[in-house]
Amino acid sequence: MRSTTRTRRLLAAAPVALAVAALSACGSGGTGTDAGTDAATAGASSSAFEPVTLDNCGTEVTVDSPPERVVAIKSTSIEMLLALGLEDRMVGTAFADGPVPDAWADAYDAVPVLSDKVPGQEALLAVQPDFVYAGWESNFSDDGAGERGALQDLGIGTYVSPAACKEEGYMPDPLTFDGLFDEMREIASVFGVEDRAEEIVAEQEELLAAVEPPAEETTALWYSSGTDTPYVGAGIGAPQMMLDAAGLTNIFADVHDTWTSAGWEQVVAADPDVIVLVDATWNTAGSKIEMLEANPATSRLTAVQEHRYLTVPFPAAEAGVRNAQAVVDLSEQLAALDG
Repeated sequence: MRSTTRTRRLLAAAPVALAVAALSACGSGGTGTDAGTDAATAGASSSAFEPVTLDNCGTEVTVDSPPERVVAIKSTSIEMLLALGLEDRMVGTAFADGPVPDAWADAYDAVPVLSDKVPGQEALLAVQPDFVYAGWESNFSDDGAGERGALQDLGIGTYVSPAACKEEGYMPDPLTFDGLFDEMREIASVFGVEDRAEEIVAEQEELLAAVEPPAEETTALWYSSGTDTPYVGAGIGAPQMMLDAAGLTNIFADVHDTWTSAGWEQVVAADPDVIVLVDATWNTAGSKIEMLEANPATSRLTAVQEHRYLTVPFPAAEAGVRNAQAVVDLSEQLAALDG
């Protein structure tokens, strides 16, 4: 496989060179669990595989055969591969934003964790990947996993979640579930498992179609993080997409961005009917509630006084395979508040 970018920079350091030599020696073999079985599986899948060329965030990516040794960075990419049943291709994960759903827990636990953050180049190359799937463009950098062009020079393909593209002309504007489903189909095509993506898309379309919007207009604040200055969901990203699907009106829908920094005075002026709290291990929904109820300004908000809080786990708050279920969960939580 190969990919090209505008920038090509070489990865240095002796340990990295050794890892690359090992990669060349082992070719595109399996994950090491059963070399004979993996080789047979790879041969079977490759024989029916049609090469794929993608324009991914401004980088051309050509895949001549399905990747066999994949590193996934960020929960969105990790969970996408798990949902597609590709755990046998994964040789490492990194930068997980929280626990995976129970249905994928065993598969996730069987894959080595390379780093709690973005893995360094040495750690990445030590597992001899032939493909790296990242949730953010910034995961590929000199001080991170390596630049995309440099990895390509080492025979390693790269892919960034299109929902997270920031390049002009590539950033979704706005992000939609149809666009997200296209990503599922696209990454599935890289591995030759398009039928699995279609099954997921059909299931998620069914989930979304069954969501009942609130009977009356219900305004919402999507509160991601921050204390003095809240970081909130704006009008063209994953929060807006999910709020729309749940039938909620985002009080910052007019901000042309994915997320934005806002002022508490703006929130107080809007006085949202509900507050969606992103529950992260480093900034829990509970800690946000404590802050909202202790702050003299926000304690006057109707949603705070009436404890009208909805929660979404951080891994489901960014564009990925868990968004449809997050919409269902938000809708059910709202119905419980109104019931």
